[in-house]
Amino acid sequence: MTAFADFTTLCVELVRTASRLGKRRLVAEFLRTLPADEVASAVAFMTGRPFPVSDSRVLNVRGLPAPARDMGPATGPPLTIADVEAAFVGVAEAGGAGARRLKDQRLTALAARASEAEREVIGRIIGGEMRTGVSDGLVLEAIAEAAGADQARTRRAALFLGDLATVAALALTGGPDALAAVTPRLFVPMLPMLGEITSDFGEVFAAHGGVTALEFKYDGARIQVHSDGQRVGIWSRRLSDVTASLPDVVEIVRRDLGGVPFILDGEVVALDAAGRPLPFQELMRRFRRVHDVEALLGQVPLALHFFDCLVAEGQSLIDEPSERRWGALRRVTSGRYLAERSVVTTVAEADAFLARALAAGHEGVMAKDLRAAYEPGGRGKRWFKLKAAETVDCVIIAADRGSGRRVGWLSNYHLAVRDSDGWADVGKTFKGLTDQEFTAMTERLKSLAVSDDGYTVRVTPEIVVEVEYNEIQKSPTYPSGLALRFARIARIRDDKAPGQATTLAQLRDLYEAQFRTKGRAG
Repeated sequence: MTAFADFTTLCVELVRTASRLGKRRLVAEFLRTLPADEVASAVAFMTGRPFPVSDSRVLNVRGLPAPARDMGPATGPPLTIADVEAAFVGVAEAGGAGARRLKDQRLTALAARASEAEREVIGRIIGGEMRTGVSDGLVLEAIAEAAGADQARTRRAALFLGDLATVAALALTGGPDALAAVTPRLFVPMLPMLGEITSDFGEVFAAHGGVTALEFKYDGARIQVHSDGQRVGIWSRRLSDVTASLPDVVEIVRRDLGGVPFILDGEVVALDAAGRPLPFQELMRRFRRVHDVEALLGQVPLALHFFDCLVAEGQSLIDEPSERRWGALRRVTSGRYLAERSVVTTVAEADAFLARALAAGHEGVMAKDLRAAYEPGGRGKRWFKLKAAETVDCVIIAADRGSGRRVGWLSNYHLAVRDSDGWADVGKTFKGLTDQEFTAMTERLKSLAVSDDGYTVRVTPEIVVEVEYNEIQKSPTYPSGLALRFARIARIRDDKAPGQATTLAQLRDLYEAQFRTKGRAG
C-alpha cells in the first residue's frame, strides 16, 4: 500500500518543478510505483477529484471542517492512498438526518491522522484545485509514458472512456495492447465533438471542399443517449447523468428507436404551449430536477433532435464519415426526431438556411463536413458554429458588491477564459441577468468564495456563462491583452464545465477574424 505521504511529496515536487517535461516525468515515475488497485484513485487525486470521473459519488462538502484544518501533529497510523479513498467513500455515502455532522466527523477523523502537509493536499482534492501546474492533458501524457504506450493511442482511449483514472488503470495493467482494443462503450459517456465559431460561410465551404451539411443550432442542451434495448442512459455535455430528469426522452428511446445497442448525439429543447423554443434557463429547470420530475413534464415539454450516431447495432461508427453516420442515424430513428438538415453547395443556399433557423427562434446553424469522422472532445474546422450574435463561454472568477439598486448583490462579474492551466481575465459585466437571477447568483458565488476584501469576492472558477459582446479589443489593463467590449451575459451555462470554456488561444483567433471585414489601425 502506498503512503499518502508519498503522494503529498509528489505534489510538493510538482510545485517546485517548472518544466512540463519534468512534471510529466515525476507523474509517470510515481504511477509506475503504484499497485493496480490504487492507480485510479491516485490519478483522480492528481486531477483534483475525490473520485474518478466515471464514479458518480460526490462529497457534497466545501472543504475540511474548521477543527480539521487547525489540528496539531498527526495521530494514529500513517495514512495510505487507500485510507483517503475509503474516507472519501464514507463521506459521500453519509446521508439522512445528521449527514452533515457525520461528514464532518469523518473528515475530522481523516485529518487527525494526517500531517499538516497532507491536510493541505486533502483540502485541495476536496476543493478541486491541486495548484501543482498539472493539467489533465499532462496526466494523460504521463500515463502513456508510464505504460510505454503511444501518446495518440492513449489519447484516443481517453476520448472513448472519458475518464483518465480508467485509462490509467487499463494502461498500467493491460499495457498498449489493452489501449488499442478500446472502442466506445455502452453506458460510458464520451466527450462531445465541438465546432469552431465563424460568421463566414466562405470559410466553411473552403474547409469542407465546397459542400457542407447544415443543421439548425438549437438553443437547447446537448445529450448523449445510450441504449441496449432495455436500459437507457442519458448524459449531458458535462457527462452528468441526467436520465432521471428526462423520463419523456427515455420513453421515446424505448418506444420509437431501433438499431440497438446504440449511442446517439443530440439536443433537447424546451417548448412553449405553441411549440416555440423557450429560453435555455427554462430547460435547465428540467436538467436540475431530480425529484417530482413528473410535475414538470407538462409545464416544460421537450423537443428531441438527434444529429449523430456513434454506435449502431453494437458497431462503432466513430471513424466513419459524417454522411455515413447520418444514414445510420436515419435507420435507428426511422427518420424521426432528427435535426433540421440540408446539404448545400452555395453561400446563397447557406444564408437562406440560416435565415430559416433564426426565424424559427433557434441560435443559428451548425455546418459539418460530410467526410469527417467523429472525434470525442475534438474541436476544429470539421464542424463550424454560425450564430447571429457573437458569443464566448467565460468563467466567473470574482464578483464585486453591487451599489444603488443592486446593493446586497454580487453583481459585477469578473470574466475569464481558459489559459493553459489557469484563467485569463477578459472583462467585467453586470448586464444580462434578472433580479431573480442576480439573487440566485449571489448565493451561488458566496458558496464558492475563496477570499473577500470587502468589495471583491474571489471565487472558485466553476460557473460558466455565455457572454455576448460587440467586439474583442486589445487591452492594456488585462494580462491576457484582450477585453470584451459591451459584454453581456446571454445565459448561465450550467450544462458546461469550466474546462469547456473558451480558451485564450480561441479568443485571439476570434480577435484576428474580426479584421476580415474591418480595417486594422496602425
